[in-house]
Amino acid sequence: MGLDVRTIMVMFAMLAFMFFCLFQLAGLRVGRIRGVRQWAVANLCIGFGFSLAYFFGRTTPGHDWAVVLGVTFIATGVSLQLMGIRAFKEQPTHWQLVALFIGIIFCQSIWFNVVHPDFHLRAVINSFLFFLIYALCARVLLVKTEASLRVSYWFTGLSFAMMAMLMLARGVIIMRSPDQVIGLHVNTAINSMPFVIGCLLQFCISFGLLLMLNHRLIADVYQMASRDALTGALNRRRIEEDALRLRARCMRRGESLAIMMIDIDFFKSINDRYGHPAGDKVLCALAEIAQKSIRPDDYFARYGGEEFCMLLTATTEKEAFELAERLRLAFAEFTLMLGKERINVTVSIGVADSSDIGFEFLDLVKAADQALYRAKQRGRNQVVTYSSMAVSETK
Repeated sequence: MGLDVRTIMVMFAMLAFMFFCLFQLAGLRVGRIRGVRQWAVANLCIGFGFSLAYFFGRTTPGHDWAVVLGVTFIATGVSLQLMGIRAFKEQPTHWQLVALFIGIIFCQSIWFNVVHPDFHLRAVINSFLFFLIYALCARVLLVKTEASLRVSYWFTGLSFAMMAMLMLARGVIIMRSPDQVIGLHVNTAINSMPFVIGCLLQFCISFGLLLMLNHRLIADVYQMASRDALTGALNRRRIEEDALRLRARCMRRGESLAIMMIDIDFFKSINDRYGHPAGDKVLCALAEIAQKSIRPDDYFARYGGEEFCMLLTATTEKEAFELAERLRLAFAEFTLMLGKERINVTVSIGVADSSDIGFEFLDLVKAADQALYRAKQRGRNQVVTYSSMAVSETK
């Protein structure tokens, strides 16, 4: 049974309008996630474009201008998909390139539909131009990314890549078949098959964009659940989960794992004298200084109250001591202004590593806590290692 091209057009348009509604509703709920509104308007433009192609037949007055507007709407929709992806990934959106692409589509459509009709050349040029924009969409998505988003990125990127290949193949076939009659009113393989496949791929693209949004929302929820709301540091539950993973990795690679337990000196007296807002500022200041000091592979968490924990991968106790000392000095130089009053706060730090204690997280915390307690006994504002305690006790 033959496929009616115009029926495919209306199916395509209905799918696009449906996805417009889905993205529009999602855009009301996603808050700070960018790009969703562009995807909604993109589907609206694509739906309008194919609706114009459906309602204006070959013999309908104004058909030529309907084709011009329809193709321009579709080009605008695909361009907005690209801009939405870049916004979603928090990359700069180059609207000048979008305007240039839409302008080229619009001008060449006018030329080959109204001024100098040449349907074959119009179809070839449009196919190659759409190949370019779809290829750019695929290029933005088919990159290395975090595991939580990889599946959705690659599924959507491959859908764009297949659509690009479809447009390229269509352009080549039409260019090599100059005697083949083309147009929406002709139900031949050269017309119907690309539209059927394109309809399925457009469905996959919109589904993939929704999948990307869903995975981002899940990742954001997990991020919120694993972070301390005040300081932005990891919370205790997350650091314990990461410690299990790091234990396996360090044992497999033969690396050491160091830990710091950090406590703000006389924190209770700060809260009692200046109030809890001042105490919150001190906690945030320590978190900011600490997070600037660590490497990308290290982990910093608020362990409870005014106590913080830092896990350092492939780090010995000596190296951790040097980092802890720099952190202690940096925080000692910090001055908190409360009105006209200046507050200087210090920290005490206990350090341990896995060489003598092992990789069990609770054992590491216990050892570092003992070193931290010794630092407080010695007068605070200092760093003590667990190994130095063992040496002093043997003397």
